[in-house]
Amino acid sequence: MKNKILIACITIICVSFSKIQAQTISKEELIFLTSEWKGERFPDGRPKVPDDLIRRVKEIAIEEAWVVLQNEGYNCQFDGNWKMIHQDVPIAGRALTAQFMPSRPDLEKNIKERGAKNGRIGNTNSWPIDQLSKGDVYVADGFGKIAQGTLIGDNLGNSIFAKSGNGVIFDASSRDLEGLSKIEGFNAFVRDWDPSYLKDVVLTGLNTPIRIGRAIVLPGDLVLAKREGIIFIPAHLAEKVILTAEFIGIRDKFGIQMLKEQKYTPGQIDSQWSEKLKQDFMNWLDKNPKEIPMKRAELDEYMKKRTW
Repeated sequence: MKNKILIACITIICVSFSKIQAQTISKEELIFLTSEWKGERFPDGRPKVPDDLIRRVKEIAIEEAWVVLQNEGYNCQFDGNWKMIHQDVPIAGRALTAQFMPSRPDLEKNIKERGAKNGRIGNTNSWPIDQLSKGDVYVADGFGKIAQGTLIGDNLGNSIFAKSGNGVIFDASSRDLEGLSKIEGFNAFVRDWDPSYLKDVVLTGLNTPIRIGRAIVLPGDLVLAKREGIIFIPAHLAEKVILTAEFIGIRDKFGIQMLKEQKYTPGQIDSQWSEKLKQDFMNWLDKNPKEIPMKRAELDEYMKKRTW
């Protein structure tokens, strides 16, 4: 019996080690993990959230997206307490994920040899950059390492922005803050800044599910990073989250204006709306079409299903 258990344990260890060396999951597995997504996909299997949704998600609030995800049962999609280059430059795009671990000579040797056979060049922290496309956000689990956990400097930062037009999310550190800050439009959310070089860190997963603080991230998730923190929206919920958040935003603008004008009380605005309040809202929409971020037909269809 003991021998059987020992053999089983050795088998599990060997299988796990082989998966680490493989570094990527198959297209079929990625499609399985994100099977709720029914739209277009990248050749590697990642969900391809439309560019229009990436544009629109930048305008919604983290809190509004969080509420929608909570209502859908997605409770582990947000993480806070970040340092960033620019307080006022949001990051929005499709997640390209990478998992890093503390290195050891045998593991790093095998990974780099296999990578070289597959045409990969340089240190493993540059490999995810080679796979970036426009609209991607490079999201990396660097196990929170600060000193010698600097996944990029300004050279790699420039390459990332050239390929993706986007920034990075690292549960780790970066170096060259001054150089990175000169890349117009680029932002980085990191745990801290450090002058050291990356050391004793190796890539063990590429386009695999990863953990970022208290959040889970799947490849292709829609990323929204702002001052409050970062929320990772499952691709199949992106449209619903954005549309609902946009409606909440419009509703709040109307409500705040009504409160400032003292036409309604806080109790009336924050509880179930009366028919008169609903009608005043509809009239306000007609007079303020520029406040509507989505198509009016899309908004009207959404409001038919709204319980207010």
